Amino acid sequence: MEKKQGFFSALKEEVIRGLSPSRSRTNSPGRARSPIAILLRRKKSGHYNYGGAYLVQPEPLIARYGVGEALAPLMEGPDPDGGETGDSKRLGLGLGQWVMGQLSRTPSMASLSCKRSDLRLLLGVMGAPLAPVQVCSTDPLPHLSIKDTPIETSTAQYILQQYTAASGGLKLQNSVRNAYAMGKLKMVACEYETAAKTVKNRYGSRGAESGGFVLWQMNPDMWYVELAVGGSKVHAGCNGKLVWRHTPWLGARTAKGPVRPLRRALQGLDPRTTASMFSDAKCIGEKTINGEDCFILKLCTDPQTLKARSEGPAEIIRHVLFGYFSQKTGLLVHMEDSHLTRIQSNGGDTVYWETTINSYLHDYRPVEGIMIAHSGRSVITLFRFGEAAMSHTKTRMEEAWTIEEVAFNIPGLSVDCFIPPGDLKSGSISETYELPQDETGKSAIALSAYHAKVAALERAQDNWLTV
Repeated sequence: MEKKQGFFSALKEEVIRGLSPSRSRTNSPGRARSPIAILLRRKKSGHYNYGGAYLVQPEPLIARYGVGEALAPLMEGPDPDGGETGDSKRLGLGLGQWVMGQLSRTPSMASLSCKRSDLRLLLGVMGAPLAPVQVCSTDPLPHLSIKDTPIETSTAQYILQQYTAASGGLKLQNSVRNAYAMGKLKMVACEYETAAKTVKNRYGSRGAESGGFVLWQMNPDMWYVELAVGGSKVHAGCNGKLVWRHTPWLGARTAKGPVRPLRRALQGLDPRTTASMFSDAKCIGEKTINGEDCFILKLCTDPQTLKARSEGPAEIIRHVLFGYFSQKTGLLVHMEDSHLTRIQSNGGDTVYWETTINSYLHDYRPVEGIMIAHSGRSVITLFRFGEAAMSHTKTRMEEAWTIEEVAFNIPGLSVDCFIPPGDLKSGSISETYELPQDETGKSAIALSAYHAKVAALERAQDNWLTV
């Protein structure tokens, strides 16, 4: 009986945390309402006027996506159905099945634990990644110059001039003081490869985690994003001075290094920041992407920034960003970035993590005169290797998104909407994979143990299915 009481006591605390979407931000002084709460006070005939663009009132949006502080409660425990079809399934049926699974210890717990681990990996890597370098949205773009300028640099400047014009023009983009975007997405861990075998997603399309996100931006250099997938939520933000991120398993943590934009905003949502990001890039050639001829711009992170982003046993060796701009339309149609991290454990082997994200942007349409990509997909590859032979692993994940609403110059949005949480902790040890702070000295061992546990759970499920 005492054991059951201890379990239900812990379960009660977990449920209370899950029923409080705003828990991580209520400790912040001066934060009374989120940006979504501000919108709830600005009704106008059932619609909202954002700088001339009328949006449907957000109550149905909030119930559908589970983001914002006026949301339906989110569970931090695993959802066996992985669905988002009603509050009864989210809070009643899903939680009930989870409790029954905890008490009975049925073989289905293997698939649940594996699914939850996959979701944590998806959200940790794909939820809110940052751009490689610091960007100030108010800095002017460099003037096109040919004299005493290398051909690679002057060509890149010309390509950015064309991109800015194709995106709506610099004058129109400079008139944007703040922005809002909302979309839907699906994430899936589709392949896991070791030196011995390759394990593909056994669940097919049923293994995909669906959700949505809301993104807010404000000059200068402030942003906030909430992303809810599979019953869990990740939110991150920047107040112009520091970047922070909150996950259910690590809480709120600051990011190491200088302030950097959200990579999700560069995926066709913020052409002004995208042009500023590539202002120091060089043109390295041409390539055909999905049947479209493109110029390639390459941007490398400087050593000082890499050093500032490194911490403890994790050292970021390089971070390179490639932008593929269409020769026909001038728009950004593909973006690829890759960063390599070296983790040296105390007295152990050196482990390297290479993270590569390939994003494809589609369906450009004008919103208030600015061209916005309304759909796209990303393919993420995590490649782990070390000094020992036959020790590499590779994980491949995918994300597809669609943009449903975009608006600019939203009235009432203020700096109070970007105040970070009051319980921030120091930055994580690695941008490749999130680990608890007390495991920084054993990162390589912890990473290997995690993948071994996932493989063991998959084997246990296979044995159960064949009985």
